[in-house]
Amino acid sequence: MVLGRILEPRDFGLVGMVMAVIGILNLLNDFGLSTATVQRTKVTDEQLSTLFWVNILVGAILSLLAFLIAPIISNFYHEPRLFAVTSVLAAGFLFNAAGVQHGAILQRQMRFTVSAVIEIISLAISVAVGIGMAVRGYGYWALVGMTISAPCVSTACVWRAAGWIPGRPRRGIGIRSMLRFGGTVTLNGLIVYLAYNLEKVLLGRYWGAESVGIYGRAYQLINIPTANLNSAAGGVAFAALSRLRDEPERFRNYFLKGYSLILALTLPLTIVCSLFADDLILVLLGPKWRGAVEPFRLLTPTILIFALINPLGWLLFSVGLVGRSLKVALVLAPLVITGYVIGLPYGPNGVAFAYSAVMTLWAVPHIAWCVHDTVVSFRDVMSALSRPLVAGLAAAAPAFALQFFYGHFSSSLVRLLLGGGLFLGLYLLILLGVMGQKTLYLEILRGFTSRSSMGGASGAAASNIVGVVVEPLKTAYATTLPKLAP
Repeated sequence: MVLGRILEPRDFGLVGMVMAVIGILNLLNDFGLSTATVQRTKVTDEQLSTLFWVNILVGAILSLLAFLIAPIISNFYHEPRLFAVTSVLAAGFLFNAAGVQHGAILQRQMRFTVSAVIEIISLAISVAVGIGMAVRGYGYWALVGMTISAPCVSTACVWRAAGWIPGRPRRGIGIRSMLRFGGTVTLNGLIVYLAYNLEKVLLGRYWGAESVGIYGRAYQLINIPTANLNSAAGGVAFAALSRLRDEPERFRNYFLKGYSLILALTLPLTIVCSLFADDLILVLLGPKWRGAVEPFRLLTPTILIFALINPLGWLLFSVGLVGRSLKVALVLAPLVITGYVIGLPYGPNGVAFAYSAVMTLWAVPHIAWCVHDTVVSFRDVMSALSRPLVAGLAAAAPAFALQFFYGHFSSSLVRLLLGGGLFLGLYLLILLGVMGQKTLYLEILRGFTSRSSMGGASGAAASNIVGVVVEPLKTAYATTLPKLAP
């Protein structure tokens, strides 16, 4: 909100064009090894140490590679300033790599509050750096400074919190299967990243930095609800589900409760963003970003779509079905890219419409494929969605009609508070009262806050999944920084 009023759309676009390209390398930085560490039932200190040095090696290679491709990125976009931006951002790979296994240790130990505090500290310091540089007139370099400072602070903090010092790497300690698992996860992530970010590369190449800046801000705002809710719950859910995979009924119940809560929280946000797109952009970013209103509104369906499909990754990864996840990504990527290409001649609005259309059409096949032959059925997923959907649509009509009465007489903030407040009040009344879901959600919250509800380490995970509501700040830096990845 602050940087949007100090900097210009072109500043965000310049950094966004670089991040859309080197973000692919960022996915290789982890190499899926943090996921492999958390997913394994038992991990030895020798394995952790070896994986740490593998991460360091990969990070160093990626830093060098990013530096080497800096002139290529500059030439591709016909923008000389991107050479220096890419060269500086290249250092971030090594900083990130140094904290991968320490972060995985905290996740294995269910220390989610500690992780949240660390990421909030990283957010606070990086934002202070970015705003300070922007105020002093550094322009787009403020975004570069903010991007680089976050992993530096985060890695220093996870080292202190984990209290683990890696030893020297060893051979013959059984990490080959972990490397295969991590490699599959990484390949899956690369394909998904390409599918979700190629449009920013294309917009930068054919429409320029300002178009990327406008589309990128709209895209980031759209991703705040799902990125925060899914990320806050995802770390907890994945760790717990990985330990419940041999108990089918408890596994199913735990997954569906978390899934139901995320959908109930996300669906009203989708409708609010759609109904009040103009006012949201004016309040959050300011008048200079009016061009982002239409892409923002066109992208709003993806808030719900990602809330539906992202948690299925917890399901597949926790039971080891990474191969199926990879196959899903291999089908999704060409579909989404085709949509981008069709919408590209119409600029940011055309790309936003094509992206939302493809993702909406893909949602049902995606869900059916992911849950096939698992303990969770397609009917379970639709049941979790049906009541929030009906309540949301019923509450949307009065909120939409109210705009015709006060729309010309109030400020953007007042219109947003009145309309949003009416909608959310009606939504809760219909969902909890009329549709009788109050008991269900109270039971979910009681279960999530009770350490004894699942026992042992899984009980600790259940108590911390209340982070779905309380701890979305823990991943805020990932959605605030000029990263355009979902």
